Amino acid sequence: MHTTIRPATKNDIPTMKSVVDSCELFPSEYLEDMMHDYLNNPNTEEIWFVKTENNLPIGIGYCVPEKFTEGTYNLLAIGVSKEIQGKGIGAEMMQYIENDLREKGAVHFGKRWEDQCRVQRLVV
Repeated sequence: MHTTIRPATKNDIPTMKSVVDSCELFPSEYLEDMMHDYLNNPNTEEIWFVKTENNLPIGIGYCVPEKFTEGTYNLLAIGVSKEIQGKGIGAEMMQYIENDLREKGAVHFGKRWEDQCRVQRLVV
C-alpha cells in the first residue's frame, strides 16, 4: 500500500467527491466550481491537496491566503473518508500543509474552529 500527500489534480475530482460525501464536509456537487480557479489559473494562491492511498484520494484539504494580509493563510476544509478516520491521517495532512506554507514564507496559519474540532476528532 503506497500513501502520499500531494497537490490535487483534475483527475482526482471524482474520488475527492466521494471523500467529501463520506465525511460530509459540504455538498460534493460544489467541488468542481470550488476548484475552478485552482485548476485553471496558473497564478492562483489557492492550495488543494490530497492524501492518497494507492494513488486514490482518501483525504482532502483546501487552504487560501487571507485577503488584505501578507503571509497569512486559512485552512477552509480538511476531511478524511469516514471509514478510515481516527488513524492520524488528518494530523498528517495538517503537518503537510503547515510545512508547505512555511516553505512558501507564510507567517500566520489559521484554522476555522470547525476544522480544528474535526482534526481533533480524527486524531483521537
